[in-house]
Amino acid sequence: MKILVTGANGQLGNSLRDISVGSSDQYIFTDVAELDITDRSAVNDMLCREQVDVIVNCAAYTQVDRAEDDEANADLLNHRAVENLAVAAQEHNAVLIHISTDYVFGGNSHNTPCKEDETPNPTGVYGKTKLAGEEAVQRSGCKYIILRTAWLYSVYGKNFMKTMLSLTAERSAVNVVFDQVGTPTYAAHLAGCIRHIIDSRQLDKVGIYHYSNQGVCSWYDFAHAIARLSGHTQCRVQPCHSDEFPSKVERPPYSVLDKSKVEATFGVEIAHWYEALQECLAEMNSKK
Repeated sequence: MKILVTGANGQLGNSLRDISVGSSDQYIFTDVAELDITDRSAVNDMLCREQVDVIVNCAAYTQVDRAEDDEANADLLNHRAVENLAVAAQEHNAVLIHISTDYVFGGNSHNTPCKEDETPNPTGVYGKTKLAGEEAVQRSGCKYIILRTAWLYSVYGKNFMKTMLSLTAERSAVNVVFDQVGTPTYAAHLAGCIRHIIDSRQLDKVGIYHYSNQGVCSWYDFAHAIARLSGHTQCRVQPCHSDEFPSKVERPPYSVLDKSKVEATFGVEIAHWYEALQECLAEMNSKK
């Protein structure tokens, strides 16, 4: 099969590059320089020329606060471009694997993990445009697998883990919110899930699925683990409230995702977030 990956220079796209090595399938990695997914004719031409079987859309506008002042561009990338991919997938009989977010549940009140069939309730532009993208995929009539994820980090790009590594190395103390709870997702593990789905050839299992690592933690817990595992014990990681870091967007206070559907449907094995963090830090050290 031919697999087209969009947004290939981001965290997940780069992780897919790594994990595609040795595959019997042909992966085609593109970012905006190779394919502008906001251009419907360019998307259609690519699928026609390459005879693509599967699209994995890793492209997204992910700057949550900036999106509040840049709604047009957030909607263009998170909604309209996704619609372009979905329409082209339907026309060319390709499967679209689209990555979405826990932010579609931003306004809901939870104390148990979110299931796929829960009614979305996003609070900001980022969540609303990502939900609009999901809805465009479903309307298109294409064969699709939507994977909602959360708290993505990796050895690539900018992310919370890298920020905490830097801050805890430089400072004697850092304050991190403890009243936002979820589960970190190691991008390499999400990439592994995507490859597992493709390799298993169960691409007819249309629907929405959730994927993050297992377990539950706050941003404070995550930061504390990053500091300790990296040996930055001279830095005190201190819990604080979200209102100490004013934001234009109300972030989900509890966005743990229920992964039982993806496990049962595709036979995916999911590691605990702490084990995943250890693996990611080891990978970073190996690249030094």
